Amino acid sequence: MAIFQSKKFRPSAQANTIAARYRSALAKHPFALFGLPFIATMVAGSFFLTPATAIRYEKHDRRVQRVTKDEELGIGKNARKVDMKEEYYKLAAKDLDDWEQKRVKRLKGEHDGII
Repeated sequence: MAIFQSKKFRPSAQANTIAARYRSALAKHPFALFGLPFIATMVAGSFFLTPATAIRYEKHDRRVQRVTKDEELGIGKNARKVDMKEEYYKLAAKDLDDWEQKRVKRLKGEHDGII
């Protein structure tokens, strides 16, 4: 039984090409010729994309404005200002002990919670 060679046959025309030389060198030094360029590309890409990402977030920050508490609540200039003490005493003046629990009317077909 014949034993086949482990080396593949390559014609002499392909032996001197850049791809052939790279392929043979890659077999001897895989990290230096494949891994290191790959990692360098990832790191360089990260550094080149950082300013683009910063521009994106700065544009978003310009669009979103800081809102004051009054604007957030939708209170205009002519709206009445709320004073917590005044509201408390107004509520305290009411008779809170005399009340009756009433059931809210449900819409037709809505479950009312009665078993």
